[in-house]
Amino acid sequence: MPRLLFFYLARRLALSAAIVEAALCVPVVLSYLLDKLPAAAVRGGLVLPAMEGVTPTIAYVALPMAMGLSTALTFSNMASEGMIAVLYALRLSVFAIIRPALALAAALVVAGYALSNFIAPFYNGKMQDVLNVIHNSLNHRMLEPAHFYTFDNGAKNLYFERWETPDVAANLMVHMVSAEKMEDQTITAARAEFRRVPAGVVLALTNGTIQTKPLPSGDVRLVTFDQHALALPMQGSGDLPQRSWHGLDELSASDFFARFGPSRADHHELATWATEAAMRLGVPLLALGHTLLAVALGLRWGNVTGRRGAGGAWWTIAALPAAHIGFLVALQSLLRADARFALLLATLAALEIGISAVILARLNFALKPRRLF
Repeated sequence: MPRLLFFYLARRLALSAAIVEAALCVPVVLSYLLDKLPAAAVRGGLVLPAMEGVTPTIAYVALPMAMGLSTALTFSNMASEGMIAVLYALRLSVFAIIRPALALAAALVVAGYALSNFIAPFYNGKMQDVLNVIHNSLNHRMLEPAHFYTFDNGAKNLYFERWETPDVAANLMVHMVSAEKMEDQTITAARAEFRRVPAGVVLALTNGTIQTKPLPSGDVRLVTFDQHALALPMQGSGDLPQRSWHGLDELSASDFFARFGPSRADHHELATWATEAAMRLGVPLLALGHTLLAVALGLRWGNVTGRRGAGGAWWTIAALPAAHIGFLVALQSLLRADARFALLLATLAALEIGISAVILARLNFALKPRRLF
C-alpha cells in the first residue's frame, strides 16, 4: 500500500476512534458520578477528584469497543463510497487494505496497557479517597443540619442545628470521650466556623460551654468561653484524607503481580486477583481482536461493492458492542466465582482473533487472480 494512502486511512480511523471513545466515555463517567456522588459533593469540591479517579479506568475499558466500532463504521463508509472496490481494483490484497487498522489497533493495545497498569492504578486511589470522604462524612460542606456525625471511631460526635454560611454553623454540640485522659467532655457553642488547614479542620467556636466529667467519678466541671478551638479529623486544605487500606486496582504493576503468590492461599482472594489481572492484561488486547472482527465481518458480509444500501451491514456494526459487553460481563461474573474460568475467557478471545484471521485469509485467497490455463 502506498505510504500516503496508509497514513490517510490511519488518520481517518484514529479520528473516528477518538470520537467514538469520547462518545462512550463521557456518558459513562457522568452516569457513574451521578450514581456514586450525592448532590452535596458538588459544594464539597469532590466532583473533579472523582472524575480524575474514574476516567482512566473507563477509558481503557471502552478503548477496544471504540476501536472496533470506529473500524466497522469506517470500513462501512468506505465500502458505501466505493473505496473498497477501488482498492481491490488496484490489486491491493485484503491484508494490505487492513494494515492501517491493525497498526492503529496495535498502538492502542500499547496505550491500553499503559492506562490499565500505570495510569489508572495511580488515579483509582482518588476515587476511593472521595468515597471514603463521603461514607465517613469527612467534608464539612457535606454535613446536613440536625444529624449526628461520628468521628475517630466513635470518640467524637458532632451535631448542629443549621448552616448560616457554607462554613459557619449555628448551635453546635460536640461530645468527646478520651480514653487517655479518662474523661467525658461535651462542648456547646452558639456559633462554629469550620476552617480548613493542611492537616484537617479546625473548629473556631464562639460563646459556648465545656462540660467535663472524669470517668471514674461523677464530678462535673463547667467552663464558659468566648473563643475556643477544636481540631477535627476531616478533609483539610491539602489533599484528601489518607486511608489505611488500598484495593488491588490501586496497586502499581509490580506490587499487583507480587500479590499473586499470597493470593493463591485463599480461593476468594485468588478470584479477585484473577479478575483484576484479566482487566489489566486481557481488556487492552481486545482492541486487536475487535479490529480483526470488524474488518473480517465488514469485508466478508458488508457492502463492499457499494451497490447495496448501507443498512445491510448494521449487524456487523452491532456485533462489536455485543462481543465487548459479553466479554466484560463474563469476566466480572465468572472470574469472581472461580479463577479457573480465566482459561475459558482466554480461549474465547483467541477464537475471536482466530476466526477473524481465517475469514480474512479465505477472502484474500478468493480475490487472487486465477490462471485460465
